[in-house]
Amino acid sequence: MTPFTKKQKTNLAIDDEREDSMMHKTRTSTVFIAALFFATSLAAQEIEYPDSFAEPMALFPQALGNFHFPISSDDETAQAYFDQGFQLMYSFAKTDAARSFRASHLADPDCAICYWGEAWAWGSYLNGAMTTAEAPRAYAALQQALARIETATQKEADMIRALAVRYVEDFDPETRRQQDEAYAQAMGELADKYPEDLDIVTLYGDALFLLEERRGYRSLEDPNVVRLHGVLLSVLEKNIRHPGACHLLVHATESTPNPELAAPCARFLGASIPGASHINHMPSHTWNEMGLWHEAVRSNTLAWHSDQKAAIGEGFAIYPTHNLTMLYYAASMGGESAAAIQAAKDLAKLNRNTAMWALALVRFGRFDEVLQLTEAPSGEINQSMFDFARGYAALKEGDTVSAEASRDALWQLAESTSARFRFHDGKDIVGTLAGILEGEIAWQAGKLEAAAEAFRTATEYYGRLNYDEPEPLPFSPRHWLGAVYLELGAYDNALEQYRRDLSEHPHNIWALYGAQRALSHLGQRDSVIDQDLFEARNFADIWLNSSRF
Repeated sequence: MTPFTKKQKTNLAIDDEREDSMMHKTRTSTVFIAALFFATSLAAQEIEYPDSFAEPMALFPQALGNFHFPISSDDETAQAYFDQGFQLMYSFAKTDAARSFRASHLADPDCAICYWGEAWAWGSYLNGAMTTAEAPRAYAALQQALARIETATQKEADMIRALAVRYVEDFDPETRRQQDEAYAQAMGELADKYPEDLDIVTLYGDALFLLEERRGYRSLEDPNVVRLHGVLLSVLEKNIRHPGACHLLVHATESTPNPELAAPCARFLGASIPGASHINHMPSHTWNEMGLWHEAVRSNTLAWHSDQKAAIGEGFAIYPTHNLTMLYYAASMGGESAAAIQAAKDLAKLNRNTAMWALALVRFGRFDEVLQLTEAPSGEINQSMFDFARGYAALKEGDTVSAEASRDALWQLAESTSARFRFHDGKDIVGTLAGILEGEIAWQAGKLEAAAEAFRTATEYYGRLNYDEPEPLPFSPRHWLGAVYLELGAYDNALEQYRRDLSEHPHNIWALYGAQRALSHLGQRDSVIDQDLFEARNFADIWLNSSRF
């Protein structure tokens, strides 16, 4: 897909637990009463808030890490909610972070930095620019912070003033970058003034990142990338377990030729905020790029657990469909069929999209189960994935006519569609699938050269896909192209395809298996391939006699 190489307390006494529980209920009630009063004043200002703001925000000690940002308030409840809000912003749980900061200043209405927290939470973050609905909330909270700035410490006052340049009363999305640039400059000055405050330095890194394109590949020689990495690494050199800096570094390195730059901190990141599913999940962005598929499976399994724990107040569900998609993808590449298929099934329960379920079944050769799927997904590209899977399964079950009909429909769609799938032109996904299916049909008919040509066409479409995590397909067409080259006796060509796939998806079991077979036919051995395949088989639950079913 790309010329770049893709590179992973002491138990409390029962009486204490009861006392803590009673205190928590009392605090929550107090916050709720204050919330009702505050909501009334907000209504007068005609600022709309999400429905969740009508409910009290609880504290979730079991879901949080040991992060602490000391504030000037003497109110323990305000401090607890402030720490929670900070961790949730580091986890990209934006609305719950804003609710937590809101609860913090409701507990201590004179706490200027608490209002700063809510204002910060409403602003742009890496996964989304501030909206026209959020801008008035951010501005209103910031004005409350400014109104109380004389009660703040010097550092808190500096933080409030730095954030003040980010928000304007009459927000225009078209000119947002002007405020973002001013904010980055202000945070740079703040980071210079407080270099030992790792959260302030992290916020500077966040401000710099917001000035970069969110998607696409990054060059390690780009001065902006060098500066961003330098800021984040300066934090991690002092505390490798810092959740905010590591989260950002994973994103800042995943689309570079050296994603392993984030591996040292990624080892700790997933457990840094135990119940925040997005933090649990984040190391998998590094592990996928490095080809540490089982590590990615474990990260996303933990994330999915936190998503489910949210129902009992022990976790925060943050992007659950993304967690499941990453789990299905990593397990597919690593040969863990049970995990891949179950994740795809759970995904279908969440969003009624059966496309990934169908593709997972094709990846692992469960063709009879594909044909048992009757609920098609919505959306042109999702539908094409589903149709490909059913056509492929029909072919394997002896129904060539249905397979050919699916192939023809896919080619027609590849030529006509203008649909997008995430960050991709839909035609490139559909063309990849059409080429694979056409090649399999030709192969079954004994036309191996025609099959190879079709798989080469699929690979051309596949090569036009953009960088994405996870990729839109749980397999590479090179797994088919390499396999037909083996069948043709073109062992050098097969080995080339498998090695190219390994450069894009390191350590994936399918290309490792194919490369070992090609080498064997050539009378050669590669100790690295042999060792990688041995290790991949420690986690895979399948046996292979080809790089495709």
